[in-house]
Amino acid sequence: MYFAEWHFTVTRRMDERTLQLINFWVLTPVSLIFRGLLCISVLVILRRLFVYGIKCRKVAVVVLGDIGRSPRMQYHSLSLSENGFSVKLVGFSGSIPHHQVIDARNIEMYFVREVTSGKGLPKVVCYAVKVILQSFYLIWTMLFRVGATEFIILQNPPCIPGLAICWLLSLFNGSKLIIDWHNYGYSILSLTLGRFHILVKLAKWYEEMFGQLSSANLCVTKAMEQDLMQKWNISAEVMHDRPASIFKILSMKEKHELFLKLSSAYPVFKCEEALVNSTRFTCCHNNEVIYRKDRPALVVSSTSWTEDEDFSILLAALEEYEALVERGVLSLPHIICAITGKGPMKAFYQEQVASRQWTHVQIIMPWLESEDYPKLLACADLGVSLHTSSSGLDLPMKVVDMFGCGLPVAAMEFSCLNELVQHQVNGLVFKNATELNQQMQLVFTDFPQNQSLLLNLRKNVEHFRKTTWNDSWNKIVLPLFKESH
Repeated sequence: MYFAEWHFTVTRRMDERTLQLINFWVLTPVSLIFRGLLCISVLVILRRLFVYGIKCRKVAVVVLGDIGRSPRMQYHSLSLSENGFSVKLVGFSGSIPHHQVIDARNIEMYFVREVTSGKGLPKVVCYAVKVILQSFYLIWTMLFRVGATEFIILQNPPCIPGLAICWLLSLFNGSKLIIDWHNYGYSILSLTLGRFHILVKLAKWYEEMFGQLSSANLCVTKAMEQDLMQKWNISAEVMHDRPASIFKILSMKEKHELFLKLSSAYPVFKCEEALVNSTRFTCCHNNEVIYRKDRPALVVSSTSWTEDEDFSILLAALEEYEALVERGVLSLPHIICAITGKGPMKAFYQEQVASRQWTHVQIIMPWLESEDYPKLLACADLGVSLHTSSSGLDLPMKVVDMFGCGLPVAAMEFSCLNELVQHQVNGLVFKNATELNQQMQLVFTDFPQNQSLLLNLRKNVEHFRKTTWNDSWNKIVLPLFKESH
């Protein structure tokens, strides 16, 4: 009897203790989570009701990069503006955007503070701090300065923290999130950390998860469209890059004016005989601007000086070319090679160029005004692209711009390049420095008197130029913004 009473008392106390533990560790947290979710749901509903009329026909165009160096997002903004949308262009300050973007009445620019990596801290810690701070600055800009919009179109990459923040904001405001896939963020990260680094794996999981939560998707190649579907079951519309209207063919007078302007800052463009109203490329004859018969070839390349472009290939090819001209084996012209752009590896290559004492090849790295860059492309004889793509699925915008100016291109080979450059049709494709050097020999033998190959390539580039950005955008992208109306 006493044992039974004791057993009952102990069992009751154990049951009470178990219930207390269950209540403390399970029921209370679940209750708090449920209440929290309920409060958030109510806030989201109230927020959506509040901004329902305010956000109509407003679009946030977001790029966590320099707006002035993000041409595709500027073109999206201009096209949206021309179709009557109020555009909020969000990104980092730096380069001056195109004047059409600045002058457009219904495009407003909002600059997000850019977080730079901290010094003296481990890479993982620096990365975490950068993500947290960048998230805060982006949320602050989007919530309190930009406000609610009907659509958010986001450039990816960079994917962290933009994808998560823009998805949360689209949820909060009832916006439609459209991701414009230029590449994969995790593949770019793997260039510096390696494919198997834990941060690369996390970035890939993050990019896949939030990519699947978007309302619609755009991408830059058919290869990327197929890869997104096969790998992550993401359906995307292909919007190939097209040049803006500023990338066009120039008259001889316009070319001459640019050469005169550049000659005041860069002596390589000056006429060696110091003739009045003449440059190293052009001169006036009977009140008409003509090319000089002894002019050098002008080769142009553009870069952001990052790891996915190996400019040692171009330097090695030019070094071989220099040696060939020095030996006098072929009738080859001098070359002036202009490399434009800025980025982290520019100083390294400036030292490499300075160490070479060449006679027949001159390399300059000019800093051009935004309106002069397309003019320089239109004045060039050959463009060079060393872009290889970290994923093998995107195409170099620089080649699109060069084609817009009617400029044939020699491009580094990678998997989907044939969607843009066809070898010996509208350009040339090379695998290494030796092949690039051989192609320059092929193009420039007996130059400028013999330009048969260049003229044939230019003729085929014209087929690309017939389809404009506006034509493609109105057909492919505009319907995404009309579906909700």
